[in-house]
Amino acid sequence: MAIEQIKMPQLGESVTEGTIEKWLVKPGDHVNKYDALAEVNTDKVTAEVPSSFTGIIKELIANEGDTLAVGEIVCTIETEGGASEETVEVKEAAPEEPTAETVKPAEVQKHAAPVEREKGAKARYSPAVLKISQEHGIDLSLVTGTGNEGRITRKDLLKIVESGEIPVAKVEQQAVSTPSPTAAPTSAPLPKTAVPNVPVAVGDIEIPVTGVRKAIAANMLRSKHEAPHAWTMIEVDVTNMVQYRDSIKHEFKQKEGFNVTYFAFFVKAVSQALKEFPMMNSMWAGDKIVQKKDINISIAVATEDALYVPVIKNADEKTIKGIGREVNELAAKVRSGKLKSDEMQGGTFTVNNTGSFGSVQSMGIINFPQAAILQVESIVKRPVIMDGGMIAARDMVNLCLSLDHRVLDGLVAGRFLARVKEILENITKENTSVY
Repeated sequence: MAIEQIKMPQLGESVTEGTIEKWLVKPGDHVNKYDALAEVNTDKVTAEVPSSFTGIIKELIANEGDTLAVGEIVCTIETEGGASEETVEVKEAAPEEPTAETVKPAEVQKHAAPVEREKGAKARYSPAVLKISQEHGIDLSLVTGTGNEGRITRKDLLKIVESGEIPVAKVEQQAVSTPSPTAAPTSAPLPKTAVPNVPVAVGDIEIPVTGVRKAIAANMLRSKHEAPHAWTMIEVDVTNMVQYRDSIKHEFKQKEGFNVTYFAFFVKAVSQALKEFPMMNSMWAGDKIVQKKDINISIAVATEDALYVPVIKNADEKTIKGIGREVNELAAKVRSGKLKSDEMQGGTFTVNNTGSFGSVQSMGIINFPQAAILQVESIVKRPVIMDGGMIAARDMVNLCLSLDHRVLDGLVAGRFLARVKEILENITKENTSVY
């Protein structure tokens, strides 16, 4: 018999960690290769971790709610064949997380001395434990862990933070800024922000921050810190497009089984303009700019408590009908929790339908590491002065573009928006087909 390790997979581009939301198996269960083991949340997707082996679940290393870095062990599986000694090696490399839900804050003061270890053994801290300890100035040598062999867990630290009794080293600055020598290598950290001390009054509701919400916050913060944002907006007369879509929507729904929306027309126009202005389809890569060949449009889909960004691959090669069908299917998968990780990857430019909420002007945060995001605002009827001085009621929409000024300048951004405007204003029943 052999013991194999299942590790946290890479569930999307730029994803560095995931949170175990729910285990789908327990120790002793028999699983086949590719069977789902757990549901995992990241900033990009809720996905399932598949088994890489056929065998018996030996240990669940991580608990539900734990956040693990990509590559960390989540569980072990006993398979046929191999040396039995591997069992010991696996357990030493990744001791089991505790099943206890609480740790008494008083124990921190009572047992201030660190847990004794074998001579030469080093303390092992997960990235989640290191992150919490650094954010709150917790001296890990003064904490008694509830994990296997005294290992400190994420839940131990969260309980201490809630109690307000933070164990701090004599030299506090050193305790906060010096990471453990066994810490897993990470990318350069973002600037730390102080945790606000928000008073809680009677009647206030405290809402725990989920792993998805934390990941969204981290990605937005990274985008704002790293990408110098610039904004521009253009006004578009989409009266002809509105009339065309309204004239075919009932017949289209009966024939195709889903609605053809205005948004599909906007995505098609953007993908067409990106072919003509490929610099808009680029990403900053430090010492170079990568201009992407494929035009993959990310679209924002919101749920009650999170925002997901699925991708329409090769949007420039699809018809309005094809784009509309994919938008409808991706949105349905997001809201039912069935979106797959590969459906979140590869986006090169984002189009956000902020108009669905009635917004008429907004400044979006760029979907890192892309170079731009276009906000499609609400279509509203307004009086417009036409050629010859006549005033007419027209369907008008604002297109708001946020751009990474390291990659893009006003000239190319302005020309790109002007081209999108031209395409949209020339959509008519006579010269445009949805098929």
